[in-house]
Amino acid sequence: MANAGGRRPVSDARLEAIKKLFPEAVVEGGLDWKLLREELGDRGEETYAFMWPGKAEARRLAETPASGGLRPDRTASKQWETTNNWYIEGDNLEVLKLLRTSHAGAVQMIYIDPPYNTGKVLTYKDHWRQKKSAPARRKDIEEARAHAGWLNMMYPRLLVARELLAETGAMFISIDDTEQANLKKMCDELFGERNFVATFIWQRAFSPVNMNKFASRNHDFILCYAKNIDRLAWYGLPRHPEADGRYANPDNDPRGPWTSGDLSVGPPIPEKIYDIVTPGGRIVSPPHGYCWRVTKERFAELAADNRIWFGKDGNGVPRLKRFLSEVKPTVTPLTIWTHDEVSHSQEAKKELKELFDGLAVMDYPKPVKLIQRMVALTTKDNDIILDFFSGSATTAHAVMQQNVEDGGRRSFLMVQLPEPLAETSAAYRAGFRTICDIGRERIHRAGEKIVRETGKTELDIGFRVFRLEKKSKQPAR
Repeated sequence: MANAGGRRPVSDARLEAIKKLFPEAVVEGGLDWKLLREELGDRGEETYAFMWPGKAEARRLAETPASGGLRPDRTASKQWETTNNWYIEGDNLEVLKLLRTSHAGAVQMIYIDPPYNTGKVLTYKDHWRQKKSAPARRKDIEEARAHAGWLNMMYPRLLVARELLAETGAMFISIDDTEQANLKKMCDELFGERNFVATFIWQRAFSPVNMNKFASRNHDFILCYAKNIDRLAWYGLPRHPEADGRYANPDNDPRGPWTSGDLSVGPPIPEKIYDIVTPGGRIVSPPHGYCWRVTKERFAELAADNRIWFGKDGNGVPRLKRFLSEVKPTVTPLTIWTHDEVSHSQEAKKELKELFDGLAVMDYPKPVKLIQRMVALTTKDNDIILDFFSGSATTAHAVMQQNVEDGGRRSFLMVQLPEPLAETSAAYRAGFRTICDIGRERIHRAGEKIVRETGKTELDIGFRVFRLEKKSKQPAR
């Protein structure tokens, strides 16, 4: 009978003979018959698929029921009776499974900043099976296992998280080069390629690091997927005041301020090449190799509606008037988000340090402005925002900040494993014992600061704390 992965026991002598001829087919001391058939030319029908060791087990983990429940902690909470915000401590996979009963299809936006798999031991292991390494045939075997481990951690969590998204909702995931390609393939499978919105590039740093030999990387990726691209709620970004400053009303048009645009365009189209007589009597033709944007008949209609500008003296080249009142109130975001728009890593660390009275409690927080942009793009009113790798709870901070800026009543749902802090860390010496201690305190301080600075006392700055509890085993009878 075949072992897992298609490997069967083979006598040592035969195995050594095969190993000399087909070393690629010997995996972890056993013969992989599938690989051997491929080496012999029997490849069967080729299909496109993204596979890795442990994927089936990862899917099974997502489908198994939750192993515990949520216990409320009123003592650690703030404004329990009135708040709509939740802060949950526990393994996020089990928490996400529990949320399926209360929040399926109810979350408008999810943002996560998961481990980037840059060499540190993954905190979330999920007990997925991995055999001990035989002497490596190639250096990349261990690298492949590291990628597989990260994928097995992420796959079930994304699979369950997708169930929580509303049909109009979106998910944003921060990542770097280490796993960006794998994450993109995995999300294409889970969400569907057509529901891919964009890969945004965040400029997290602006000064080069000359110690880097080949390139000084100063960006992270933010992958964005819709639950259903045909129904995605996407509100755009507010227009910058400088853009509105380009509008004026020199002719006192009753429709208000306007700006003008070039009326000529290329390449030339015969029916759009004609002479225009200005109010001052000058004859104007389109430049060589160009034509007018509109036909002669359409131009006459625009001129009659006072939508053509000939300059103050009435003899200028005709231009098309565009009124501010008719301009879309938002702009479509570019895929590159610069540090002057959404801040950078150093500023994020500084703002968190200031919030904790000069104490550096976290090394790599994300800027509030960065997450606030995603909140503004995809949510409004009473929408729910989920972050199940919440860390220092920047997402909760961003939700409160956006609510005070646009009058929204959004609520946040933070999930974080209570990872112990290093006893040598400044945060531990200050009395914090887990990342959750930092997250809850950050929400408390950020909310109080926002109310103090804005006077918006109606803002929901509370949160209900829940802790994941595993079901106790029934004693044997």
